[in-house]
Amino acid sequence: MATTSKSTKKKPTGVTGKMKDSEFHKFFVDGLKDIYWAEKHLAKALPKLQKASTSPELAAAFEKHTAETEEHIAKVEEVFSLLEEKASAKKCDAMEGLLEEATSMIEDTEEGTMVRDAGLILAAQKVEHYEIATYGSLRTFAENMGHTDVVNLLSEILENEKATDVALTEVAEGFVNEQAAEE
Repeated sequence: MATTSKSTKKKPTGVTGKMKDSEFHKFFVDGLKDIYWAEKHLAKALPKLQKASTSPELAAAFEKHTAETEEHIAKVEEVFSLLEEKASAKKCDAMEGLLEEATSMIEDTEEGTMVRDAGLILAAQKVEHYEIATYGSLRTFAENMGHTDVVNLLSEILENEKATDVALTEVAEGFVNEQAAEE
């Protein structure tokens, strides 16, 4: 039974014609296109960060995140499908800048040093924080529009991004930062 009360927390599932034409839905899809571009470009950049890493632990973290990023791309494509939208990318200026900064970290630090690893972790965590903010907002948007299946996929990605951020912090605090300070 439908209710017109605004106090109800239940939201409809699926994409209604009215919802699909709303400005909020279009804004949401635009955000998905942005993060889709970001993930695809991150997947290309992570092997470069892995190669530039000094410590095997950091290289392994980047290798793991490359595989996870490929999974994120597939999940975002699934989100587009659930929304009956074409999976397309829109240039993400934020990710482009963050990846340029990661390249600068490599260029500005000496190969084989923990200072380089500290810089790579800094650059990677900036990327993670951008992704956490984006996926958190997109998930909330999906919740507000009643896209339950989409919420679940975006939540999975969000939790993975948070776990990657924690893993990077553990590498940094475990030994990288201390050794970098001694170099």
